[in-house]
Amino acid sequence: MRRGRRWRVVVFVIAAIYFLVPLLAAGEFSLRKPGGGYGFANYLAIATDPVLLDSLLVSLQIAVITAVLVLVLVIPTAVWVRLRLPAVAGLLESATILPIVVPPVVMAAGIAFVQANLDAPVFRSLFSSSISALTPFYVVLALPFAYRAIDNGLAAIPLRTLVEAARNLGAGWASALLRVVLPAIRSAVLGSAFLTLALVLGEIVIARILLYTDTFPIAVVDVGRSVAGVSVALTLASLLLTWVLLLAVSFAGGRRARSNA
Repeated sequence: MRRGRRWRVVVFVIAAIYFLVPLLAAGEFSLRKPGGGYGFANYLAIATDPVLLDSLLVSLQIAVITAVLVLVLVIPTAVWVRLRLPAVAGLLESATILPIVVPPVVMAAGIAFVQANLDAPVFRSLFSSSISALTPFYVVLALPFAYRAIDNGLAAIPLRTLVEAARNLGAGWASALLRVVLPAIRSAVLGSAFLTLALVLGEIVIARILLYTDTFPIAVVDVGRSVAGVSVALTLASLLLTWVLLLAVSFAGGRRARSNA
């Protein structure tokens, strides 16, 4: 037992060094001033750069719309399959893996062909802005992660019992879904929404190939080519934001579990 504990400590220390040393080095580099010394000039430059702020606003709009569409598609579908069509669950799970199997470059190449060769009004309006053009494809990319988060949340609750109890008390399907099922899987819903947010804030392949350069990931890359310190500071700030969101999900899920107990 002592030997096993020692090995766990060794593995933990190696993992901590592997992850923390690059973060500490990046933090030290982001605090360097161009003329020497240390300060928060790179972080202050993020808040005063209009290009970064505008691109962050665009990506946040895309992320929010994508998260809402994903949840509207996934939650009713996952609930209906678990209640009415359990035999289709394996087929649906296999179908949601397809966006992971197909590389984003291949998807972007197909989208670029549609963008260049189809001149119908619906396609012109679709590709008129980055929000309307990128959101549908980000919905597809987020489906595998959102579906598994929601499906795991549904598996952890007595779904059939809750829905039947709500129906016996006179609730309709929509009311049972909104007032009974959603509160029970709140942490899974938040997790899928934040996973979608992280995907949108990090996806660059499709936006770059389709030449939508007003999104946040492309702005980060462009800033890194000219001002490396600001780019590293921006990356660390994005990573910190992701950690805060994940901690918020964990806190919400833990508080929900304590309230149910």
